[in-house]
Parts: sequence; C-alpha cells; structure tokens
Amino acid sequence: MSDEYPYVSSYKDRHGKERWRFRHGGKSASLPGAPGSPEFEEAYAAALEGRKIEKPSPAIKHPGAVTPKTLKDAWKRVPGSLPEWRRLNPETQRRQARIADGFLMSKVAEGADLVWGDVPVADLRRRHLKAIISDMSDRPHAARHLVVVIRRMILVAMDEEWIDIDPSYNLKYRPGYGGWKAWPESARTKFEARWPIGTTPRLAYALALWLGNRRTDIATLKPDAIDGDRMILKQGKTGRDLVLDITPMLREVLDATDLSGPTILRTAYGKPFSHKSLTGRMADWTKLAGLAPGHTLHGLRKTLGKMLAEGGATTRQIMDTLGHTDINHAELYTREAEQALLARDGMKAVVKLVSGGRKGSG
Repeated sequence: MSDEYPYVSSYKDRHGKERWRFRHGGKSASLPGAPGSPEFEEAYAAALEGRKIEKPSPAIKHPGAVTPKTLKDAWKRVPGSLPEWRRLNPETQRRQARIADGFLMSKVAEGADLVWGDVPVADLRRRHLKAIISDMSDRPHAARHLVVVIRRMILVAMDEEWIDIDPSYNLKYRPGYGGWKAWPESARTKFEARWPIGTTPRLAYALALWLGNRRTDIATLKPDAIDGDRMILKQGKTGRDLVLDITPMLREVLDATDLSGPTILRTAYGKPFSHKSLTGRMADWTKLAGLAPGHTLHGLRKTLGKMLAEGGATTRQIMDTLGHTDINHAELYTREAEQALLARDGMKAVVKLVSGGRKGSG
C-alpha cells in the first residue's frame, strides 16, 4: 500500500471493519471511505499537503422539499389533479389541508425518524391504514376524516401510475362506535331544567336542535338571518342556501335574546364564539346539567333528524331541513324510524294473537 499511498496503513476497528490511517511527521489522521473513493482521495491529498481534512457538511433538507412519489408528493398534487377537490368549499379544503399536514409530519412509529410524508406511496400497505384507524379509536370521527384525506393521496398516486392497487379499497375494519348520539328526551329535559330560557347555553342548544345545523353555522349565524317566521342561512360546509321555519320552541328562546350583536350567539364579552370553543363550552354545559359525556351539538342535529323521521317526514324533507347533499344520510333516519314503527306494530299483533288465544281457551 505504501507505493500507491505513502504513509497510509490499514487497521480493524472494534466492529472488525477495515479502516485507513495517514501517519507522517508526527501527525495522524483517519481517512474516510476506501482507497480510490472520492472522499478518500480528497482526505489523503489534504493530509499530504498539511491541510485540515474538511468533513462534508450534512445535507440539510429544505422544509418545502418533496421526495418524488411519496405521500407528501401526492398531497401536493391533489389540488391540481382531483376534480372532487375543486368542488369542495374553501373551509373544507382548509380543514383537510390541516389534517394532511399533521399526518404527513407525524412519525410512522414511536421513536422513528421517518415521517409519513417521506414514505413512498408504493410502500403504504393496508395494515398501515388499519393500524392508523385503530390508534385513533378514541377519536373515530377524526380517524374517518384522516382516511378521507389519505385516500385523496392514493387516488393521485393511482392516476400518476405510481401504484396499481388501492390499499384502502373496500376497507372493512371500523373502530367500534355508533357515531354521534341523538339526545334522548330525558337528557333534553335535564338540560332545559338546568339552563332556562334567557341563558347562553339554552340559546346554543335551541339553535342546534331546532335548526339542525352544524356548529360552524350556529356560531356564525347573524341576527339578519331572521326573516319574520323564517330563518335564512347558507351552510358553510355544503354552500347550500336553506330557508327554515322558526318553530314555536325556537321563537320562545329568540324572543328572550338580545339580537343587537354581530351574531345571534355571543360570549359573555359580546363576541362571536369560534366553532371549536363552542364544542368545548357545550361539553361544560352538559356536564353542569348532569349529563354524561357524548351529548354534543352535532348530536342535537341528529336528534332533529330522528324527530323528523319519527314524525313521518320523507327522506327528501329531511335532506332539505338538515341540508344533506347525500341521500344516504337522510335515509338512515327514515330506516330507523320505519324499523321502530314496524316492530311496534308487529309486537302489537303478537300481543293481540296471544291475548285472543287466552280468551278462547277460557
């Protein structure tokens, strides 16, 4: 070795790997790589010339850099590639973008350096999606929204022909939950007893229940939405314009409300609620009313849907009252109501049959 690289000798490190060292004139320096490699040659030349061996600076990845064909790359292409994305309203786009950013920056496993954004879409497996949903079983709706966002990335990857198979196709696994709970009459009675007409909790409750709208729409509802005996509003999520009758139950609450503010529902400081803070406040109000966790604003929307179905409203009437754009959502209420009515009528027939048989036998 001394003829080709004078003053260089080899040695074994503690792992048994061959290393190289330069020694001359009382100076010693370790040489990287193997003889003939660019890093070895550069370090050897520096040692001969008495220069300090410069260690290459570690590569710094730019925050906006995207590795091709990764989940992050797929998400960056979503706005320009998916027509269904362009049909979403701006608020939904912003919400899904926040969900995507949080997911892409999260670690693939505890203690790992790799984040989901740097994972090639081709490496995403069905078991990964099931594990993600399972880890969020205490937040089922958040899990569902995340899967929707991930599926957008998968659709882009398939359109770009990065993958041939959709790992989320017909995914059967679901965490054990029943969705938002409708409020039973007993819960509504307790809440109304604790929060009389004229209080902010009762106003939020009445708007959610008797308009059947989402928390964002309730928080942003302005006094000028009241048009005589009707409420005229535009849904934030769907962009639908709705005209709803003001029920006597809601009118009673509105008549006791100061409608001089920027919104119908206001904080103690006269400011509008944010939709997120409204969720937290409702949790506090229901707790103070002695209700168990799970009685939510969205549950009141479901309560109205259930009442409509049990009162004989058609699927189309439910859709136009709640502002649904998907008939499947509205049909859930009508199917539940029809099942209950049919079961009740069926059991009445059984009772009549048994009772008649007993009379006959006597």
